[in-house]
Amino acid sequence: MQGTVDGFAFGAVTPAASYLVACVGSALGLRCVVRSLSNRQSWKPGWLALGAATIGCGIWTMHFVAMVGFRIQGIPIDYDSRLTSLGLVVAIVMVGIGVFAVGYRGATPVTLTAAGILAGLAVVATHYTGMAALQLNGSLEYDSLTVAASVLIAVAAATAALWTAASYRGFPAALGASLLMGVALTGTHYTGMAALSVHLRGATDASYMTGMYGNASPASILLPMLIGPVVFLILAGVVVMFDPQLVLGDGDWSRANPRRRRGTAVVPQRPAHTPQTASLFEPRDQGVGRHTSPRGR
Repeated sequence: MQGTVDGFAFGAVTPAASYLVACVGSALGLRCVVRSLSNRQSWKPGWLALGAATIGCGIWTMHFVAMVGFRIQGIPIDYDSRLTSLGLVVAIVMVGIGVFAVGYRGATPVTLTAAGILAGLAVVATHYTGMAALQLNGSLEYDSLTVAASVLIAVAAATAALWTAASYRGFPAALGASLLMGVALTGTHYTGMAALSVHLRGATDASYMTGMYGNASPASILLPMLIGPVVFLILAGVVVMFDPQLVLGDGDWSRANPRRRRGTAVVPQRPAHTPQTASLFEPRDQGVGRHTSPRGR
């Protein structure tokens, strides 16, 4: 018997919330990665680990925020806690491999592409591990072409996001990278859900299945699991926003990433005293915003 799948039980609320979570987690994580590249004096392992954990946490949280709106008409569903936890670990580890490669081998085309592929595959792995965690009286089947499309979206958008974050400066680039990463996450999720079909098996009596899987709603099951990752994202946001190097613009971006494009010719470095505005997502060049010694005046 074919089950009726509904991924929008709350209308546009869960897609919008999941996209917002995806963008926030991606923005914080990419900021940490770029922070490790833009300042040679920064504690690289710490920033890269925080970036990987934040992006991975954002991937996992996005998936299960979206799953709050998932229903299969007429039957209850539950989740295997071990598989849901495994999805979080897989996301952090796969993203971590990519960002540590970028952090220690440099933002070269090869490392950025490899890291983008790994980040995209982390999104895919998290999604399908989360779907495998579903417990219901039926089996899940996927259309192979639509699954392939979800993988392509994840890899292409994640790679583009990493290239944008590592190659360009400024708030527009940071915003664009986080939006692209949000597309990778939510695009993969909802394309993967479009590939899904559910075949119910055996008895479909509601009282029978309630006895097997309980009668709790998806929201009551998933929201407690989301508390920890959401709190972690908030704490990561506090760390990023209140980092003195980030706020004061005390970075070494110009020497760490000489290939960045700014729309104008590269000007040789020389002492400058012109004030420059920087946002929380844009560390200023080394030398700008620092105190100048009396001899240099």
